[in-house]
Amino acid sequence: MSELLDQLNEPQREAAECTVGPVMIIAGAGSGKTRTLTYRIAHLMELGVDPFHILALTFTNKAANEMKERIIKLVGGEGRNLWMGTFHSIFARVLRAEATKLGYTSSFTIYDTDDSKAAIKQIVKQLNLDPKTYKPSFVIGRISMAKSNLLGPKDYQENPEIYQTDIDSKRPAIGTIYQMYDQRLHNSNAMDFDDLLFNMNILLRDFPDVLLKYQQRFQYIMVDEYQDTNYAQYLIVKKLAARNQNICVVGDDAQSIYAFRGANIQNIFNFRRDYPDMKLFKLEQNYRSTKNIVNAANSIISRNRDQIQKELWSDNTVGSRIRLIRAVDEKDEGNRVADAIQNYRLGEDADYRDFAILYRQNSLSRAVEDSLRRMNIPYRIYQGLSFYGRREVKDALAYLRLAINPHDDESLVRIINYPTRGIGQTTMDKIRVAAADNDVSIWTVLENIQDFALPIQSGAVTKITEFVYMMKRFEAEVPTKDAFTLAKEIIYASGIVKALRDEDDPESAERIDNIDELLNGVQEFCEEEESEFSENSEKSENSEKPMRTLDEFLQQVLLYTSEDKDKDKDADKVSLMTIHAAKGLEFPYVFVVGMEEQIFPSFLAMSRPELEEERRLFYVAVTRAEKQVTLSYAQTRFNNGQRMGGEVSRFVEEIDPQYIEIPAKRRSTPEPGTLPRAFFNAGKPTQSPSRPATQPPKPRTATIPNTPAQIGAIMPGMNVHHEKFGSGKVLGIEGSGDSRKATVFFEGVGQKQLMLKFAKLSIIEN
Repeated sequence: MSELLDQLNEPQREAAECTVGPVMIIAGAGSGKTRTLTYRIAHLMELGVDPFHILALTFTNKAANEMKERIIKLVGGEGRNLWMGTFHSIFARVLRAEATKLGYTSSFTIYDTDDSKAAIKQIVKQLNLDPKTYKPSFVIGRISMAKSNLLGPKDYQENPEIYQTDIDSKRPAIGTIYQMYDQRLHNSNAMDFDDLLFNMNILLRDFPDVLLKYQQRFQYIMVDEYQDTNYAQYLIVKKLAARNQNICVVGDDAQSIYAFRGANIQNIFNFRRDYPDMKLFKLEQNYRSTKNIVNAANSIISRNRDQIQKELWSDNTVGSRIRLIRAVDEKDEGNRVADAIQNYRLGEDADYRDFAILYRQNSLSRAVEDSLRRMNIPYRIYQGLSFYGRREVKDALAYLRLAINPHDDESLVRIINYPTRGIGQTTMDKIRVAAADNDVSIWTVLENIQDFALPIQSGAVTKITEFVYMMKRFEAEVPTKDAFTLAKEIIYASGIVKALRDEDDPESAERIDNIDELLNGVQEFCEEEESEFSENSEKSENSEKPMRTLDEFLQQVLLYTSEDKDKDKDADKVSLMTIHAAKGLEFPYVFVVGMEEQIFPSFLAMSRPELEEERRLFYVAVTRAEKQVTLSYAQTRFNNGQRMGGEVSRFVEEIDPQYIEIPAKRRSTPEPGTLPRAFFNAGKPTQSPSRPATQPPKPRTATIPNTPAQIGAIMPGMNVHHEKFGSGKVLGIEGSGDSRKATVFFEGVGQKQLMLKFAKLSIIEN
């Protein structure tokens, strides 16, 4: 028996000891999932497994770094040889080693979302398409979903169902944009984040020798947060594990909340089908929360039909019941939340960092922020603009990226005339056209500017030649200088620091500080042990510390998640974030605002699968808390410029009454039509028979004849029904009499503006 595993509880130990064959660990919230996975890996190494043969995949760099640090403490420096990291970082490492097989060089650039949007924007312009119809975020979303399902540009264009969907959305050219975007990436020697998964699948599919190589290398595979894997990730893992079958997946179906970005909960449900002889372990003891919070969470998730049965329990104190704030409006809600934070802080001797305010949609933060500012409560928006997303940092990184890969069009366009060097937009437009016409990168045109004989002024040609010479000098120094020395040289030689100093802007000093912080990060990188992203780190026999190069640094930094290098993360501030962003975090005190029907659950999530995911999202919100959960809702709230009545979320109603404290009825009475259900006015909740757990209430409709008097009965906030478009919500009303128009959002159809005189709408009475 391993003494190492004596520090685990019995279910954790059983899961960690089972090292052979397929294993699934269902780990409830706060049940020590990371601890179990860490000790399982350490136990494998204790049994003599070479860490070089262990692959551990996570969804965030933070999770990977925490696990690796713990493993090193348990087993020593050998833990650094583990293949541990995010799906994207590990597969980027493999793709760099095998890049030539797919027509790339090992120095390919990884495009972030901003790079991809910029490329799409240029393609839309090149095709003379309406930029309002073909918004980059929408197009990127369609392409991303295609890649996640392993559909290349040709597959996309030849799929009649997909094409019909694009026609219905009045965007028939998305397939063409996808094709041009894919070609532009190849010309730029670049991949976007989705390509790291897409191309890894191609590599394993088309090159059997490569598949065998990595099957032999990865003899033990572990996947964290398996419920969040998409089809592309699922297929890669299945192929890699096919030879040895030593695969261990860890996750919790009750916390599957990312379907909107391609996660497929069926992957965890179907694990037994894929591996019939798999062994199942359940971690059900919650170490994070009070008994009341754990029991409330159980009562919430029990309403879902699709789940792997488990019963979370806790040995912690009973704790307080969940508290509910019933506010008159969003301003009152913000004030009450801010007051509660101050009361808890003083009464419980808590710090501001102990509090988190969660919401279903970002727009709900405004009123809360106003109240926090009025009461001088410091706060931070979690996962807002990350350090690496700041303008000046992206400018500096663009120069560094270009030194490694001069064919990186997006980096080149970003900085070719910053600081200003006399290469204007007209000149760049001509160069872009030449690159597109010849199907080459912009750098190829710049490097051969004389051969292309473009109608460009001689002064601009001279400036282009000087720029090309400067970047080639930087490129030549990449293998000869360490990352920090070269990065500092490039950033100062580029002139961006001087340009910031010359700006008449009070924020320039902070921007310069951010560039200095970037250089600090490069210096830290150079002083660390050799990077996991370097193939040389695998079995280095040279005791002398190798030089850390700029390309190694960029391989790491381009895959940072938004929480990395967040200088504000340890500050004593209240954290504000969406519930999706809160997954994996924990706080002593958690507030969930906007607990209203049509907001949480969203009005777009009324069918059972979507409603069950919304309920899982609520489960995640509640289980972030250690000591206290406070829910709040507003009886009226502004929506699209109209004040609308709201009713408390069904999810609040679904909490077992013994675990939630309902406020007494307030003296001030809101306007008629804005009161919550009688369920809450009574002061004590009981199960409402009119609202089943897994489907919306059946509406009662009253047909409204289209006379002027009856048309006037339709008001903002009402739920209505249309014979063609189905059920919807009235967002606003314009005009009067026969000219009265309603803006209505219909589920599955979108927003429509209807003349009430002809619309024949019916009011849905709940």
